Amino acid sequence: MSDFDNGMSPSDTPSSSAAEVTALLQAWTAGDGHARDRLIPLVYKELHGLAHHYMAGEQSDATLQTTALVNELYVRLVDIRRMGWAGRTHFFAVCAQLMRRVLVDVARARRAAKRGGQAVRVPMDEQVFASPEPPVDILALDDALDRLAAFDARKSRVVELRFFGGLDVEETAAALDVSPQTVQRDWRLAKVWLFRELRGGDPGGA
Repeated sequence: MSDFDNGMSPSDTPSSSAAEVTALLQAWTAGDGHARDRLIPLVYKELHGLAHHYMAGEQSDATLQTTALVNELYVRLVDIRRMGWAGRTHFFAVCAQLMRRVLVDVARARRAAKRGGQAVRVPMDEQVFASPEPPVDILALDDALDRLAAFDARKSRVVELRFFGGLDVEETAAALDVSPQTVQRDWRLAKVWLFRELRGGDPGGA
């Protein structure tokens, strides 16, 4: 069971109802900018919880970093044009992609600003990779997911949705239009492959 299965899944938090969020997403799709502005406070708790998870390994002002991450995610959401939102799960699936991009951009900027400086690391504990490990470099994880996507795009997407988006098995299955059993199998195999890849071993097939 992952960290997200222990209370971090968007469907597990009481801050917003699926029906209300879906209605606002539909209004946003129809061009109602005010609907977007009403939506963000409803999902803020979920997004903040995800951001806090990624910033947990960072030193100094973690609260400020978490807030900055959520704010950047919001800016990128606002920049989205003509998105036909299909519902709450679709919204968090898009947030998963955006969160990954934000973290990668932050890591690249930090690397460019200070060559050899501290990497942005995200917690990949024993509940994620089934083996006690320190946090991993987000750029290394991003590169590994791209390599995984090159020969198995669905498994890479499962990891993105579950890890970066906090979706549970059922939500991930709905987002990808596959069965929960398929998601569970992909999640298990992808974790093994990524663990080997990030450790520098022979990843083999996924």
